[in-house]
Amino acid sequence: MEFFKNLDISFFYLIFLSFLNTPSIIFEILPFIFLLSTQVFFIYLIDKKELEIFKYNGLTNFIIIKIISFYALIIGIIFIIFFYNASAVMKNSYLLIKNKYSNDNKYLAVITENGLWIKDEIENKINIINANKVDNQFLLDVQITQLDKNFDVLKIIQSDKVDISSFEWKINKPIILNDNQEYTLNELVLQSNFDLKKINSLFSNLSSLTIFKLIELRKSYKILNYSVVDIDSHLYRVISYPIYLTLITIFSSIIMFNIGYQKNTFYKITLGIFLSVIIYYVSYFLNILGTNEKIPLILSIFIPLAMLTIINFTSIIKINEK
Repeated sequence: MEFFKNLDISFFYLIFLSFLNTPSIIFEILPFIFLLSTQVFFIYLIDKKELEIFKYNGLTNFIIIKIISFYALIIGIIFIIFFYNASAVMKNSYLLIKNKYSNDNKYLAVITENGLWIKDEIENKINIINANKVDNQFLLDVQITQLDKNFDVLKIIQSDKVDISSFEWKINKPIILNDNQEYTLNELVLQSNFDLKKINSLFSNLSSLTIFKLIELRKSYKILNYSVVDIDSHLYRVISYPIYLTLITIFSSIIMFNIGYQKNTFYKITLGIFLSVIIYYVSYFLNILGTNEKIPLILSIFIPLAMLTIINFTSIIKINEK
């Protein structure tokens, strides 16, 4: 609503856009949903005295947790295969529709097997930029085709290196072809709507890509010599999600076995929310360290899983003794 507040858009269209964006948000909060829904499930069993019936029929605490965690794992796998890819398609549609109403829709940057391509409209000119490689703040092996509003070629600029650290691109020793004449300069400054930070931000919304498109984008990044850390982090997180959801479910079950009969429902739900927030911020903090390469990326993804596994394993032994 904030984005469209100055545009003549119907309320039902906003609802439709929200609907397209909702699945990706649901996917992000799935661990909280699994933790709290497990608590609600146990609260129901305790209120109906069904846990006692299970135990009279020979079901130990360990077996109950085993059954619940098995279904959590299966549901998690289904979510990855079907729900995540569907949510990515819907998120992509949402972003494409939203981009049509954005002031930035005349700018475009994509990565393909042929390198980085940028369409940039500035000062009544259209610059089509192609770079074969990226090295820190530099584009390497660059060709810039400058067009007018009628898409007639004005000039072609070639350079081995372009500094894009600011919106004033510094083109090193450009070779310029203009009116069938070729000449060389030591340096040329080109105004642009893009800098390195903005280009990086254009490829940061990985939740709008399916798993197959993420793999294809990773290959393109490798060809371009572009950092694949963000993609790898996202892929590892998605692939490990069923295990994460299973561990969260086991963790919630252990909590309920420990406090199920001792505290009221409000306390149980409040504790669940509090623990969800802690788990989220620990995972988020480690993910930031991984994407910033302060710690190995694999560790940033699997340390929270290892911590939950250790806690669950030690707690299950004690739970089963009760």
